[in-house]
Amino acid sequence: MSSGLIALLDDVAAIAKLAAASVDGAAALAAKAGVKAAGVVIDDAAITPGYVVGFDAKRELPIVGKIALGSLRNKLLLLLPATLALSYFLPWVITPLLIFGGVYLCYEGTEKIFEAVVPHQAHARESQSVSTPLNMRELEEEKVAGAIRTDFILSAEIMAITLATVSNESIFMQAFVLASVGIAITAAVYGVVALIVRTDDVGLALVANNDGSIVGRIGSAVGRSLVLGMPGFLKILAATGTAALVWVGGGIILHGLEAYGVHFAGQAISSTADAAAQILPFAAGLMRWLITAFLSGLVGLCIGAISISAIG
Repeated sequence: MSSGLIALLDDVAAIAKLAAASVDGAAALAAKAGVKAAGVVIDDAAITPGYVVGFDAKRELPIVGKIALGSLRNKLLLLLPATLALSYFLPWVITPLLIFGGVYLCYEGTEKIFEAVVPHQAHARESQSVSTPLNMRELEEEKVAGAIRTDFILSAEIMAITLATVSNESIFMQAFVLASVGIAITAAVYGVVALIVRTDDVGLALVANNDGSIVGRIGSAVGRSLVLGMPGFLKILAATGTAALVWVGGGIILHGLEAYGVHFAGQAISSTADAAAQILPFAAGLMRWLITAFLSGLVGLCIGAISISAIG
């Protein structure tokens, strides 16, 4: 009887080790997928603060919360089952969808760049399409709905990138990784957004609490810096988001083409990045990333310009 109990305990220990290994493996896969989707995440975080501009400070966090809940709904209730169904029934569709999403990102990013450099008719039409004035409640609902629609596109790209990373795993592992990445990215993105939109309020509070002491004066100086620096920071953030649209879109398309045997563009970019890394070996990783992002961005701009011409 004792030997049977020992054998049972050994089996339980083996199962526990296997379960722990599975959890570790799933966590590693989720982290890998999250890194690959980092460019889209940057864009998501850069775009969202713009949706709360113009609202009362008391409504900023509730608006961010509504968008975050909509983002979770997009990822977990809509996109997760859809991507799993595609993976199981139509796995060959995933790469074309990734490429299509990459083209869309290139189109969006290039259009934003064109509108900033040379305002064109599409931008004018957009500015003229504002309907009758809305009250703040209706405006808030409209902004939240628009943010959730934009998030759906970016979330779809994140989930597709994640699925491509774990396409060889079991469907249960895929579901776990997709859900983990969806929740983690949503929490990270909207947590950062919440901090960003409240930074100026923190600055104002520091200025108001200046009691004349050294600590108070330092706090007041920091507060003024935060208040004065936020408009510029938001502009930089918006520019980063636009750049991320283009370089991420270009990179996705290049990787998608490699899946169909078109390797020359990706190999040329990789060789150029490696050569640049050898010039500055102390910053090899940074140089490789910068060159890859820059050249992928050029590809994205070309594709975006072509798509704009085709649609227009």
